[in-house]
Amino acid sequence: MTRQAVSSYKQGLLETAQTLRQQIRAGEFTGSTSGLAPGLIQGNIVILPSDWAQDFLYFCQLNPVSCPLIAVSRPGEPLLPELGDGIDIRSDVPEYNLFIEGELTQTLTDISDLWNDQMVTFVLGCSFSFEEALQRAGLAVRNIDLGRNVSMFETSMPTTPSARFHGNTVVTMRPFSPADAIRAIQVTTRLPKAHGAPVHIGRPDLIGIDDLQAPHFGDSVPVHDDEIPVFWACGVTPQVAIRNAKPPVCITHVPGKMLVTDRLNDELAVL
Repeated sequence: MTRQAVSSYKQGLLETAQTLRQQIRAGEFTGSTSGLAPGLIQGNIVILPSDWAQDFLYFCQLNPVSCPLIAVSRPGEPLLPELGDGIDIRSDVPEYNLFIEGELTQTLTDISDLWNDQMVTFVLGCSFSFEEALQRAGLAVRNIDLGRNVSMFETSMPTTPSARFHGNTVVTMRPFSPADAIRAIQVTTRLPKAHGAPVHIGRPDLIGIDDLQAPHFGDSVPVHDDEIPVFWACGVTPQVAIRNAKPPVCITHVPGKMLVTDRLNDELAVL
């Protein structure tokens, strides 16, 4: 691909992302972002008061597979220029969860009325970013093919606690044939900022999952008899830690409804 072709390809992606964010900001799109804006980084969102931010940063550093940091804002700064032109964290996520003292109290499409100069935004990598890489490698991604959100499960695998944040790891699940599972491992290993390689393969009961058709978040997808479930760490893990830590207020994305950025997945890949 020539330099001009690469530039044209990237410009097309940016226009797609910016159009999608405009639709989200206008309240015209509130759905899952899985399969949308392929090739661009999508991010999980955690917004905390500044006096809780340092401990959450430490939690992310202790759990880099579940919580791969992409960006951290200054207190009170709603814009994220390093991730995209004009991104406003108060309005550019399809839906937000509002937690008060660790309890989910409300789902919102705009948090401008809740914003104050003490809020710090964390953007964490998301497995939706590697779905496009899987497809480029010729692998079918079941949740995208069916137009569904990915299946997410709270496991029995503990995270490493910080002073206040703690809890079990949440994973996403995608089924593959054994041969395709090997290829999926190879593809995702080079994308550590999108959770990287799987954390478990096969036997869901070994990580505390009783029923693959009853995900704790997202949608169920069929797993055929000749397939094995493959599990990746998930950026919903912090929402379990938030439930346990009980900060006075915290805002996150609704699982599966991510911030779509202007950054290319390949910018964060390990070659």
